[in-house]
This record gives sequence, C-alpha cells and structure tokens, in this order.
Amino acid sequence: MSKRFKDLTEQEILSLATGQEEEDSRIYGAFADALAQNYPASAAVFRGMQAEELHHHNALADLYRQQFGEKMPIIKRDDVRGFIKRRPVWLVLKMGLKAMREQAQVMELETTRFYRQAAARTKNESIRKLLTDLAQAEEGHASTAGALTEQHLTTEARGQEDAARRKLFLLQVVQPGLAGLMDGSVSTLAPLFAAAFATHNTYAAFAVGLAAAVGAGISMGFAEALSDDGALTGRGHPLIRGGVCGLMTAAGGLGHTLPYLIPNFKIATIIAACVVCVELFAISFIRRKFMDTPFLRATFQVVVGGVLVLLAGILIGKFLGTMDL
Repeated sequence: MSKRFKDLTEQEILSLATGQEEEDSRIYGAFADALAQNYPASAAVFRGMQAEELHHHNALADLYRQQFGEKMPIIKRDDVRGFIKRRPVWLVLKMGLKAMREQAQVMELETTRFYRQAAARTKNESIRKLLTDLAQAEEGHASTAGALTEQHLTTEARGQEDAARRKLFLLQVVQPGLAGLMDGSVSTLAPLFAAAFATHNTYAAFAVGLAAAVGAGISMGFAEALSDDGALTGRGHPLIRGGVCGLMTAAGGLGHTLPYLIPNFKIATIIAACVVCVELFAISFIRRKFMDTPFLRATFQVVVGGVLVLLAGILIGKFLGTMDL
C-alpha cells in the first residue's frame, strides 16, 4: 500500500529528493543527447540543467550524511501516494524539442511544489533551508526551459497560455475529464445495446443506459478523488477532480442513452449509433490536441475498442432476445 506524503519522515523525504534529482539529471542528459545535432544551443541548456540537478543530488546526499549517517532508507516514488510521475522519456524524445521543453517545465514545477511542501513539513533548519533553496533553483529551471521556445521554435507560433499552466490544466481538468469520458462512452455501450436488442423496448434500453451511466459516473468519481489528494502533484482538489471525472463519465454514457427516449426503436438506435461515432472521434480529437497522441493512432485505439464493445453488446442482446426467459 502506498504511503501518504504527510506520513514521510525527514529521512524518507531526503531519500526521495535525492533519487528524484538523479533521475531528472538523466532525463535532461537524454534530452541534450537527442538535441545535440540539430539544436546545439538547446542541448547546451539541457546539459547545464543536467549538471545542476547532479549538484542538487550531491547537496542532498551530503546533507543526509551529515544529519543521519550513511544508511539511506530505500523508498521509491511509487511507494508514495500521489508522488511525481514522469512521462516516459522515449515518448518525449520522439515528439521533439517542444515536447521536451514542456516536459521540463512540468518537471520543474512539480519538483518545486514537492520541495516547498517538504520544507513546510520539516523541523530541521538545515534541511528546510536546503529544500527552500532548491525550490527557488527549480523555478529558475522552469523559466529556462520555457525560453527554449523563443530561441529555437521559430517556425511555430507560441500559444497564448504558458506551457506550464497548460500542463497543469491537463493534470487538473483534461486528464480526469478525458478518463471519465472514455470510460463513460465505452463501458456503457455493451449494457445499453444489449438491453436494446434483447427487448426492442426503448424505455427499457433507456433505463439500463441511465443506470449504467450514473453508476459509472459515481464509481469513476470516487476512484479519481481517492487516487491522489493533489497536495504534492498539483493535480487539484480531489473533490473537484473527482467531480470532473464523474460528470464526464456520466455525460459519456448519457450521450448515446438519450436517443432511446424516442419511442421508435429503429430511429432511436440509428441516432444512438451516430452519437457513439461522434463521441469516439471527440475522444480521439481531445487526445490529439491535449495529450500529444497522433490522431490516427488515437482514433484507431478508441474506435476499435468502442466498436468491439458495441458489437459485443449487440450480439449479447440478440442472443438474449432469442431466449425465452
């Protein structure tokens, strides 16, 4: 079971911070290697950030030895509920300089938040001072990463919003909303169309779809709210995040349920199927726009999954419809 951040000891906080700085230094080194040929100036910036992260790592390790000795507790970020997550490096490398810059901004903002939260909790003056100093240094890194766009992405217009704020918006709203929309749009297909084709009764289909959508919304909302309190990762208040996820889950299920308010079964089913197509392509578009997923790949993943669930529901419904229950 994951440990809560507020339950960590000072030794565990320093151990986490030390490991995080080492990992971040490796990530920046990978960015620098990938950019060295085409963007040497950007590569030099990332190389400098790599060196600073190593310096932070050494400072944390030295402070730990001074305060607690050589034996550092073994604790990984996966052991801590809601701790900082990193996008896979191989995926960022494939996306190019813009993705690397945005990833660096988010990394530094998340790490800054971690250091500030940790500094507020520690009673040791030396530890608190170092963590506060590191938080200020990480803020400078975020600005440095943002400046790379102005220097090297000359063929692309810079967005109106700051990339870091955009990423935080993704964490707080888009990601839980998208997860809910995907779950609601896909998971409710089978029970809805199974009921429809088993009974050929639009009222019965609507009742099943409504129950499935509301139930899935409640379930997903609670799951999202309880997964992370947002204090460390900056993903927002759990109730708001859970509410967004739950509402989008219910909305995804209700979209193709509402057509069954139409008494004519054939017309209602045709409209519901059209709504399903719109929902699946909307999910693909959102993943492309906000999650940097190639549109064709996102469409293939979502549409294939949705169609399989839809067909499963129809086949189950037709089979049940032939049985005298």
